[in-house]
Amino acid sequence: MGLVERLRKEWFILGIVLVIAVARLEPGVGVKGGPLKPEITITYIAVSAIFFNSGLSLKTEELTSALMHVKLHLFVQIFTLVFFPTAIWVFLQLLSITPINEWLLKGLQTVGCMPPPVSSAVILTKAVGGNEAAAIFNSAFGSFLLGSSSSVPFTSIFSQLFMTVVVPLIIGQIVRRYIKDWLERKKPPFGAISSCVLLMIIYTTFCDTFANPNIDLDKFSLIIIVFIIFSVQMSFMFLTFLFSTRNNSTFTPADTVAIVFCSTHKSLTLGIPMLKIVFAGYEHLSLISVPLLIYHPAQILLGSLLVPTIKSWMVSRQKALKLTRQPKAPVKV
Repeated sequence: MGLVERLRKEWFILGIVLVIAVARLEPGVGVKGGPLKPEITITYIAVSAIFFNSGLSLKTEELTSALMHVKLHLFVQIFTLVFFPTAIWVFLQLLSITPINEWLLKGLQTVGCMPPPVSSAVILTKAVGGNEAAAIFNSAFGSFLLGSSSSVPFTSIFSQLFMTVVVPLIIGQIVRRYIKDWLERKKPPFGAISSCVLLMIIYTTFCDTFANPNIDLDKFSLIIIVFIIFSVQMSFMFLTFLFSTRNNSTFTPADTVAIVFCSTHKSLTLGIPMLKIVFAGYEHLSLISVPLLIYHPAQILLGSLLVPTIKSWMVSRQKALKLTRQPKAPVKV
């Protein structure tokens, strides 16, 4: 494989490295309130574009089928809202005897209680080619479910989810009805479009991370907390992969992809307002926020780096399943 061909194949990984490097050099460009205005361009325009893109690319029957996939939804929501926080609590009982700052540990516990994000899990599932419709449902439902039961204003959560997820998705489906033949004939690069939007999200996320004064820890604590967060993410991704691919599982490889991302990702958009309300008046609020501020870019970076590997597994697994389901040719006597 030539260098140019190799670069073309790995353009997304190279893009991740590039946008992180640019964010490190000049984080002020992509921070909230900066020239790019990510609080508008990313939170509303980019996220709406993701779900409009999904509405265009998904067949209506795929969306309907995803809504009826109750077993998958139960798996994701129980893992996210029950198993994840419980496992983190048990893990923190062991860490409590270490010299790690207790407020950082409280921050890790709150990370475990957060719902999945609306955008990143969907984009990564789409980039791999997994069950995008299931990812859309679980990401939106998880945020809505936890947000509506917390102190965060219900109206604000509902209106934002409705305007950035439901409306663009419906518009995409309506447009698809009129240009369906053109879409099937031309096959636009929906996956590449979503990957480009993800690069924008990675860039602005790391701009916020590099410019955030709250992440001002001694090097030892910072290294330890980053190591713990990456270890937790990798462990839980591996666990969800094992659970959803066991022999008696009815999940398809595409389902597994959605499960892995939706079950392990956590929302910063909903998380920070929740922390500010729950821990209002705490002098250590900045320390409590640090794990979530690190978890968010870490999950996007780790998920993006794993896209080629997971995609390769899914494709090979789908081919293997297809071969096993083919009827055997009769033996000639």
